[in-house]
Amino acid sequence: MKPMKQLLVLLCLLHGLYSNAQTIECYPSNWWVGMKNDRLQIMLHAPNIGKASVKMQAYTGITLTGSRKVDSENYLFLDLHIGLAARPGRVRFTITHPGGGVEQLDYTLQPRRAGKGTRYAQGVTSKDLMYLLIPDRFSNGDVSNDKIPGLLDQSLNRDSIFHRHGGDLKGIINHLDYLQDLGVTSLWLLPVWQNNMPDRTEHGYAITNHYKIEPRLGSNADYAALSDSLHKRGMKLVQDAVYNHTGLYHFFVQDKPTKDWLHNWPSYTNTNYKDQTLFDPYAAPSDQKKLVDGWFTPMMPDLNQGNPLLATFLIQHAIWTVEEFGIDGFRIDTYIYNDLAFMNRCNAALLQEYPNLSIFGETWVHGVPNQSYFCENTVNAPFKSNLPATTDFQLLFYGIQEALTKPFGWTEGVNRLYTTTAQDYLYKDASREVIFLDNHDLPRFYSVLGEDTAKYKMALSWLLTFRGVPQLYYGNENLMTGFTNPDGWVRLDFKGGWPGDAVNKFTAAGRTEKENAIFNHLRSLAKYRQQTSALQTGKLMQYVPDDGVYVYFRYDNRKTIMCVMNSNADAKQVDPARFKEIIKNHQTGRDIPTGINLSLNQPFAVRGLSMLVLELSN
Repeated sequence: MKPMKQLLVLLCLLHGLYSNAQTIECYPSNWWVGMKNDRLQIMLHAPNIGKASVKMQAYTGITLTGSRKVDSENYLFLDLHIGLAARPGRVRFTITHPGGGVEQLDYTLQPRRAGKGTRYAQGVTSKDLMYLLIPDRFSNGDVSNDKIPGLLDQSLNRDSIFHRHGGDLKGIINHLDYLQDLGVTSLWLLPVWQNNMPDRTEHGYAITNHYKIEPRLGSNADYAALSDSLHKRGMKLVQDAVYNHTGLYHFFVQDKPTKDWLHNWPSYTNTNYKDQTLFDPYAAPSDQKKLVDGWFTPMMPDLNQGNPLLATFLIQHAIWTVEEFGIDGFRIDTYIYNDLAFMNRCNAALLQEYPNLSIFGETWVHGVPNQSYFCENTVNAPFKSNLPATTDFQLLFYGIQEALTKPFGWTEGVNRLYTTTAQDYLYKDASREVIFLDNHDLPRFYSVLGEDTAKYKMALSWLLTFRGVPQLYYGNENLMTGFTNPDGWVRLDFKGGWPGDAVNKFTAAGRTEKENAIFNHLRSLAKYRQQTSALQTGKLMQYVPDDGVYVYFRYDNRKTIMCVMNSNADAKQVDPARFKEIIKNHQTGRDIPTGINLSLNQPFAVRGLSMLVLELSN
């Protein structure tokens, strides 16, 4: 046979053998040996992969316990047991297609991140100051990724509040010095996963690929670089987790593995947003179902966490991100709309692997009893949540906001802050609650206060001295404004984060005198808080407000801090004798923001609309 003819025959044989070969997507993309949970589910995704058979090459400590075909022939699920004897390496699978085509798939098992000596999964606690930012709106560090060919949303328009603006992960890394100087110790970013949707991709909550960083923000390597940069500084990374829903254009929504992958309804059904249906002893089952199984929006399908394959997919992704990127904590989006039994299972799986990891859920509800139901609490209810903490909307809506926007009364004004705090007995540990003034879904607090700088200083003083984990929203420090009509107005760019910006709020020279006054006030308290255990982990004692003046103390065996909030427009006298049981033998108090010293042996005046943060001394 002539050489050319031999080559053609060989090529034909190879084409017949590998005609079914293709790029197979694996989820998770890799895994680790030595995990406490020794089970692993791998989702294989490729055209007609469900028709293939799979065998695993012998590998010490690893057993292929089964493969599962599902409704869609484009998926195949593999179940592995990873024993104690398993070592890092590549596990090889042989995939045989019905037509006779054969291909090899290598799956990587890595050593645990702990072996690299990197601190991670350390948790965000009441010792921290957390800073929430929107990556697309903070800073543009790499203009080359502003637009990505092939993605559905090709917008790039900083003049629109709904289009992409170009902020990215490198932009955040570029400004870690600024954040650390401000006193920030941890970063919470809106979701960073790919959102390949036709529009509104700037917020990140419509995930279309759980294992790929949104390319307009950067790469998986860029996210790892951010995490490493934070940890080298002693800072932490909080990831925004979205379990309840996903983007309509997610590959496993467009091609569902199983018929029950989503919560299906005869016609589109929205959630009713009524959290009460979960604990109301008289609730109609249909109302409960609508809350949990109803969709968040038509563009964000509701995931059926009762499907065991999907539940495992979501849990494994959460674990994967901690191990892959060194996450320190999770904020869980729309917590109340999830299947709570699933969430208990997910929380338990994370805490089993990472006992110090912090987890807090978004609970935009109304009332401390409502909120406490969704986290570890002292309530005698049929369902017991294992979520360690929530975002404390109650201390915002019915606490500090009421204190600074309503006149004092028996139950009004600053009394609402007192009475809301008094209900902390419902939480197992109120010190883990995340307190805040605003976020990406709420009006800017400076705007809520009518841009009253005096009141705003009071709010910041409260935030950095009260119980719980304080969270700042980006731009709080330089008086960013905006109302949620619509939400894009509270998601504006951080000025100075883009090449060519006319002003740069990252520098004192770029801020106005008023902005620098707020920045310095916040910074001084944040820095003081970093050095003061009484504000980080100390106890709280509060006194019944008197004539619009609210006094509380943070204290431990090292220091006592006296906080005096005068919510009146005029000055008020405060008599330290009323607080003798906690002041004890202390003689003076130094106001941390101003450095002014006051005697505790006689009444002293507190200016209208001001707050003292007094470090007591003998």
